[in-house]
Amino acid sequence: MKYFCNASSISKKNASLKIKTSEINFGTTPETADTLPNPAELFLGSFSACILKNVERFSGLMHFEYSKAEIMVKATRLEKPPRMDEINYELMIYSSDDNLNIDLLQKNIEKFGTIFNTVKSSCTVSGQIKQIME
Repeated sequence: MKYFCNASSISKKNASLKIKTSEINFGTTPETADTLPNPAELFLGSFSACILKNVERFSGLMHFEYSKAEIMVKATRLEKPPRMDEINYELMIYSSDDNLNIDLLQKNIEKFGTIFNTVKSSCTVSGQIKQIME
């Protein structure tokens, strides 16, 4: 599989990514630090999207129903060299389905997630999944 995105920025302004029919604005200046995502936050967003996509994928393969999934991701950044050092996630699955096997779901997410595995190869990743009964 091949992936593609196009990005551009304007000096002393901000930037945007164009992926398929979506455009995602992000900040590159101090003035937008509190309003637009920065590159590190986009990175964590991609990690989150990978996990949520795999929840949907594995709900079909593992035959469980859920109404929604939410994820919270926290990361620790090191300064020298600048990089993500630790990423921790908490995934909540809203489901009363007895077929939801949390341990197997986590194993599958951590084994088959493209972004997850890319990140895991360069920093520590830990997390937990909670089932929220509806």
